[in-house]
Amino acid sequence: MMTHRQWWMVSTVISVLLAAYLIHLWVQMNDYDVQHSQIVNESDAQAFIKENWIDKQSANNKIAAPVSYIKTGVFIQSLKFDTSSDVNLTGYIWQHYQKGIHDHIIPKEGEVGFVLPEAVNSSVTTTQAYRIVSEEQISIGWYFEARVRQFFEYNKYPFDHKTVWLRLWAEHFSDNIVLVPDFGGYDATGINDVFGIAEDIVLGTWQREDTYFDYQLSSYDTNFGLVGNAKHQRIPELRYNIVMKRKFGNAFIIYLLPLFLVATLLFAAMLTVSGKHEISDRLGFSTSAFIGATSALFFVVLLAHIQLREQFAGSSIVYIEYFYILMYLLLVLTTANTYLFSIKSTLARRFVLYEDNLLPKLLFWPVLILGLIVITLYKQ
Repeated sequence: MMTHRQWWMVSTVISVLLAAYLIHLWVQMNDYDVQHSQIVNESDAQAFIKENWIDKQSANNKIAAPVSYIKTGVFIQSLKFDTSSDVNLTGYIWQHYQKGIHDHIIPKEGEVGFVLPEAVNSSVTTTQAYRIVSEEQISIGWYFEARVRQFFEYNKYPFDHKTVWLRLWAEHFSDNIVLVPDFGGYDATGINDVFGIAEDIVLGTWQREDTYFDYQLSSYDTNFGLVGNAKHQRIPELRYNIVMKRKFGNAFIIYLLPLFLVATLLFAAMLTVSGKHEISDRLGFSTSAFIGATSALFFVVLLAHIQLREQFAGSSIVYIEYFYILMYLLLVLTTANTYLFSIKSTLARRFVLYEDNLLPKLLFWPVLILGLIVITLYKQ
């Protein structure tokens, strides 16, 4: 027959092993790979455009004029999340126009050669920063400020990655113009290279992971009133992407640490539950005091949960919210346990009353951590 001390040692060992496995799962969630199809050089871009647009449109006699390629580059100087779906971006966009080929589409003074289709509330502000004219081409750069609206998934918060993209269209909508990345404007644009963003950019609770160009094949069910226009037929739209990873430490301190402290206080309150008068008198145990303590802890958890939910209004339940739901359940179960113990319920005699409420105390941490593991495996 095992002593109380041995039972507590078993409970402690199981809790430590479960906690180690939970931390292992967190590390896995924080390091998952973001899958994407990156365009790394000009030949990749030309091949993608030819295979996915030109060849298919030519087969359907949809392209009536030669395709014009405009080299376009992006440099991001600042990035800020205004809401869960709105991002403010500032930086530079530049384009190279070849003389004799692009003469009819070269922007004049005060004009721009691109459109940011996801900008909201007329938020795009552009200023021509430079205009360089050489024998072969005209290079124009604009400083821009834009607020773009995009859909982001937060269901794995705080172990989530975000890809913020800047979607670019050509200004001359009716011409067969395709924007291609200006790879020559960067030192390196390989798979593992980070480019087109300031090294000292302030991202708050985020850290940059990767940047890359790619194309999104967009389809529209209209020709926008332009006869013979192929713009709506899966044209490759250029996107500059920034992959970011959330800094887990901030969310841990703000949301997980208080939950851990609440669980610790709840466990300490459970340790006061005893039917032995010398112990209950010394610890000051009473059913009403325990219910009062759990009520106070409930409001602490509830206020923190409301603060968290306000950040993700309109989103589905995020990963960390399940921790709050688990804590609500734990508060109810511990309160029910204390009540059944106080009335010496015959329905729970073998569990609640056994050895002065020993089993619920032993199972508190293993059950709590196991519940976190189940939630984590569900949300992976």
